[in-house]
Amino acid sequence: MWKSGTLLLLSVLWASGELQQETELRRLPPPGKLNFGYVPAGVYETLAHYEPGPIGILFHLVHAFLHAMQPNAFPHDLIVKLAKDKFGAIQTEYQKAIYYEIGFLICAAVGLLFAILMPVVGLFFCMCRCCDNCGGEMHQRQRKNADCRRGLLGTLLFSTSLVITIGVLCAYAANQNLSSQVKNIRRLVNSNMRDLHTFANDTPMQIDYLISQYATVKNKVNYDLDNIGPLLGGRIHVRLEKEVHPALNQVLNMAGAMRETKEALENVSVSLVVLQEGAGKLHFNLSQVRDSINRTLDDPGCHDEESDATTAQLCHSIRQSLSQLQMSANFTRLPNVNPQLEKMKNVVKTDLSSVVHRGFSSLNDTPHIVIEQTRTVVNSVQNLVDSVGNNISSFSRAFPLQTCLSNFTIFISHAHAKIEDYYPEIDKMDFYRWIGCIALCCMVVLVLAFNYLGLLCGTLGYDKHASPTTRGCISNTGGTLLMAGVGFSFIFSWMLMGVLTTIFLAGGNMEKLLCEPFHTKELFKVVDTPYLINPEWKNFIPGYMYNDSELELTSESLYSTCKQNKGIYSALRLDKVFNISSFLNTTVFTKDVVHQLENFRIDLRAIILLEAEGKQNLLDFSEAGLSEINYADYLDEVNKGVTVVDVLSFAKELESQTDLMPRGPLQTALKGHVATLQRIHRQQIAPMEQAMKYVRARSALNQSMRFLERTASDLPNKVTDVLEAIEAAQHLISQNATLLINQETRKYSATIIGYFNQYIEWVKTSLALEVAPCKPFSNILDTAQIMTCSFLVDSMNTFWMGLGCSTLFLLPSVILAVKLAKYYRRMDTEDVYDDVETIPMKNVPTYDTMNRFPRASAPPRHIDW
Repeated sequence: MWKSGTLLLLSVLWASGELQQETELRRLPPPGKLNFGYVPAGVYETLAHYEPGPIGILFHLVHAFLHAMQPNAFPHDLIVKLAKDKFGAIQTEYQKAIYYEIGFLICAAVGLLFAILMPVVGLFFCMCRCCDNCGGEMHQRQRKNADCRRGLLGTLLFSTSLVITIGVLCAYAANQNLSSQVKNIRRLVNSNMRDLHTFANDTPMQIDYLISQYATVKNKVNYDLDNIGPLLGGRIHVRLEKEVHPALNQVLNMAGAMRETKEALENVSVSLVVLQEGAGKLHFNLSQVRDSINRTLDDPGCHDEESDATTAQLCHSIRQSLSQLQMSANFTRLPNVNPQLEKMKNVVKTDLSSVVHRGFSSLNDTPHIVIEQTRTVVNSVQNLVDSVGNNISSFSRAFPLQTCLSNFTIFISHAHAKIEDYYPEIDKMDFYRWIGCIALCCMVVLVLAFNYLGLLCGTLGYDKHASPTTRGCISNTGGTLLMAGVGFSFIFSWMLMGVLTTIFLAGGNMEKLLCEPFHTKELFKVVDTPYLINPEWKNFIPGYMYNDSELELTSESLYSTCKQNKGIYSALRLDKVFNISSFLNTTVFTKDVVHQLENFRIDLRAIILLEAEGKQNLLDFSEAGLSEINYADYLDEVNKGVTVVDVLSFAKELESQTDLMPRGPLQTALKGHVATLQRIHRQQIAPMEQAMKYVRARSALNQSMRFLERTASDLPNKVTDVLEAIEAAQHLISQNATLLINQETRKYSATIIGYFNQYIEWVKTSLALEVAPCKPFSNILDTAQIMTCSFLVDSMNTFWMGLGCSTLFLLPSVILAVKLAKYYRRMDTEDVYDDVETIPMKNVPTYDTMNRFPRASAPPRHIDW
C-alpha cells in the first residue's frame, strides 16, 4: 500500500530530470516571470490541539510534581540499548534503570509500605483498644486546657478533612474529565478520517492543475516565437542602432547643411544685388554733388584778392571736407557667388534626406528580416512544444493514479469501519473504569462523611457544664462517628494506596517516558536510532518503504514536514527515490529544442545604410567651391556704414559755414548744395539705413556669409569623416554583427528554455509545499498523543495525585479523630480531685461516688459536692 501510494504524485515530474540539468548549465539571464496561479488546496478540519481548560492547572501541578520527583533526563541511550538487546541488557544496566527510576521507586516504596503497614497497624490498634489501651479506656483525665485541646483537635481534623475533600474533588474532576474526553474521541477520529478522504480526493485535482499549467508555458513560448521579430529582431536592432544611428544622423545633418548652404548662397546673391543697386545710385548722386560743390568753390569769391580772408578760409575748409562725401561700403566691388550657387543647385537635386531615410528604413526592417530567416526554425520549435504537451497528457493518462487513490480510499473506509466497531467496547470499558474510580472516591468520601458528621454532632452536642460521664447523646454520637471513620480508614486506606501506587507507576512512567519525550522529540530520536528496529536498516522508514535504508528519511523529519503542512512528496523524499527521467526521457525534447534554437542563422548584409548616390552627393557637396569665396571682404563691407561721413551732419556743417559767408552768388549756390545733400539723405541714405528691404539685405548677407564661412571651414574633411563613419557602420552590419547576433540569440533561446525551467521549478516547489499536503498524517499522530497523554495520562495522573494525597492525609485524620473522639464520647469514669480549684464539679451527690466512679479515687468532700 505504501509503495503504491508513493507513486501518486509522479505524473508531473517527467520534465524535472534532464531538462533541469540542461538549463542549469547555461546560466543565462532569467526570463520574465510566469504566473501559474495557485494550486487548489483542500481544507483540513482537524485541529490537533488540546486546551484542557481550568483542569489544566491540576495537570501542570502533576507535571511539576513528576519533574521534581524525577528530574533526570530522558534515558535515550539506556532505552536504545535495552531495545536492541530485547531487554536482555537489563541485568547489566539495572543500575542505570534504578538511578533513572529512583524517584518512582521511592514513592512506590512509600506507597507499598503504607499499604502493608496500615492493615497491620489497624489490627494492632483494634487489639490494643480491646484491651482498654490506645484510647480504648472509657476514662478521661480532666485538665484545665481540655477545651483548648478539643478545639485544636477539631480544627486540625476539619482542616485535614478539607484537604482530603480537595483531593477527592480533584480525583473526581479528573475522572469526569477523562469520561467527557472519551466522548470526543469519536469526533477526533471522524475528523481525521474526513481529512484523509480530503487528501485522497484533492490530490488528483491538484496534479491535474499542475499538468494543465503546461499550457501557460506553451502559450508563452508560442507567443515569443510568433513575435520573434520584435523580441529578437528588436533587440538586435536596438544594439545596432547605438552604432549606426550616429553615422546616419551625421549624413542627415549634412543633407540639412546642403539645403541651408544653398539657401545661404541664394540670400547672398539676392542681397548683393539689392545693396549694389542702392549703393550705385547713391554713389552717382554723391559724386555729382561733390563735383558741383567743387565747381562752386572755384568761384572767384573764394580765392581772388577782393574776397575777405574769412570767405577764403571757409572755402578752403569746405574743399578739404569734400573728400568725406562718398560711399563707405562699396558692394559693387564684391564678386557674385553664382558659380557656387549653381553647383549647390546641382547638389540638392539629389534628395540626400530620402537616401538616408531609406537607410533608416533598411535598418528598421531588421525584425522583418529575422522573421523571414527564422521561420523554419520557429515552426520546428512550435511542433516540439506541442509534442511535449501531448506526451505530458499521455503520461498522465497512462499513470495509475486513480487506481492507487481508490485503493487508498477503500483502506481508509475499512480502517474507519473497524474503529467504529470498537466504540461500544471503549464506552463499556470507560463506564467500568468510571465506576471503579467512583468506588475509590466513595471509600474516601465515606470516611469524610463520618468525619464531618462526627465534627458536626460533637460540636452541636457539646455542653460545657457536662462532665465526661454525663455528655449528651449527640456528642457521644459524634465521637462514635469519628471512630467509625477511623475504622473505615484502616479498612480502605491500604487498598486505596495499593491501587493508587499501581496507577502512579503506570501513569508517571507514561508521562516521563512517552508524553514528555514526544513533546521534546526525544522519542523520535529513539525511533530513528540507526539499526534499532532492523539490524540491517540504518533508517527503518526508507528501508521498509523503498528498500534503501541509507536514504535520510527519519520519523522526526517526516513528522516535522507534515506538521508544517508540506507536500507528501517532500515528506517522503520521493525525489531521491524515483528518477523521473527513467519514466520519460525528457532529454530528447530538451536537446531538440536547444538544437533547433541553435540553428538560428541571421544575415543582415541586405541592410544598406547609404547608397552610392548618397555618397557621391556628399562628395559633390565638398567640391562646391565654398572655400573659394572671400568671406573677409564680404564681412568687411557689410560691417561698414553707408557713407564715410554722416551726410546730414555734413549738410548742417556746410550750412553753418555758408551762413558765415557774405551774401552773394557763392552763398546762394552753396545753400542750394546743402538742400541737395539734405534731399539725398532724405531720399536715399535714410531709406538705405532704415527701410526693411536694405536692412534685411544687409542682415541676410551678414548671416549667410558667416554661415557659409562656418560650413566651408574644413568641409572636405568633415565629409570624409561622415563617409568613414557610414563605412564603419556598414562594415559592422555586414561583417562584424555575428557576435552581437549570437549574443542576442543566446539570450532569446535562454528565455524560451527558461519558461520550461520556471515550470519545472514551480512544479517541484508545488509538489514540495502545496500538492497533497500531509498534515492529516501528522494530525493522526498528534491526535493519538492527545488521546493518550492529554486525555488518559494527564487525567490518570491527576486522579492518583488527588486521591493519593487524600489517602495520605487519612493517617493524620485517624490520629486526630481518635484523640478528638475522647472529647465527644461519654466516658464510663472520670477523674475526681480533692483540690476544689482544680476542677469545680457541682451537683454531684456524695453518696454515689463509688458507684459512679468505681475505678477512681473518692472525690474530696466539699459543700458544693
